[in-house]
Amino acid sequence: MSGAAGPASATTAPAAPDPARPGGALRLLPSVLLVAAGVLVFALEQRPAGWALLAAALVAAFAVGRRERSSLGRDHALAVLGTAVMSLVPVTTDISWSHMTAMGAAMVVAVGAPYALSRWAFRDHAIRFPVATGRRWSRFEWWWLAAVVVLGWTALPFYLITSGVYENWPAARTGDELFRLFLGTNALGIWDELFFICTVFALLRRHHPVWVANLLQAVLFTAFLYELGFREWGPLLVFPFALIQGFTFATTRSLSYVVAVHLTFDAILFMVLVHAHTREWFPLFLY
Repeated sequence: MSGAAGPASATTAPAAPDPARPGGALRLLPSVLLVAAGVLVFALEQRPAGWALLAAALVAAFAVGRRERSSLGRDHALAVLGTAVMSLVPVTTDISWSHMTAMGAAMVVAVGAPYALSRWAFRDHAIRFPVATGRRWSRFEWWWLAAVVVLGWTALPFYLITSGVYENWPAARTGDELFRLFLGTNALGIWDELFFICTVFALLRRHHPVWVANLLQAVLFTAFLYELGFREWGPLLVFPFALIQGFTFATTRSLSYVVAVHLTFDAILFMVLVHAHTREWFPLFLY
């Protein structure tokens, strides 16, 4: 199987400006405000305060960007737009068709609108979704995918069942319910990579060192999944996962690979959730 879209140069972010030069700290301010706003609107569900911070992040980004004559303002505008769109719908594990349709529509706009603006309005194509890159997965990448199965099988049932967090998801027992749960977990997993990694991380990498951009996107990623249902000590699992996904994408430049990793976790997540509510189904786990 191969993963990898367009030439490598198409997915390589430009060298980040030197944070040590004058204005480096100011350049970080709008990014921190963006992430803090995400924590407010998602993890803490403080929408008005979060929207105010999103506006502050936008103002700060354009002010600093104008001073530096950089794309800081418009890049942050794209990330703010996606975050604001997702803050307008309840981020929950409700698998009713009405909720899945509303949340799905918001997810499409949150990814599609920034992409369209970047490509056709700003014409810088800062956001890309590299799927068919033409590069074969390395032996290490295959081994890491296998390790993900072991890590997911070990960590997810222990976390979800012993903490009781699985109750944040509805019990799925009928064929239709199982289909909707499976569809929802997988669609959300793909969207996480499209938005947090290919959009937010890619935009922040244009202005910060990779490790800084990765830390910032991981906080936003974690806040979102916390609102979704990964409560209790879930952030201790989600945050390192988000960091690894960002690092993996920066290294492989392959959306197909990070999605494969994420969907492997989600397949196990689906089985654990079904098992947690109906213990005779998928009795494969130790916890």
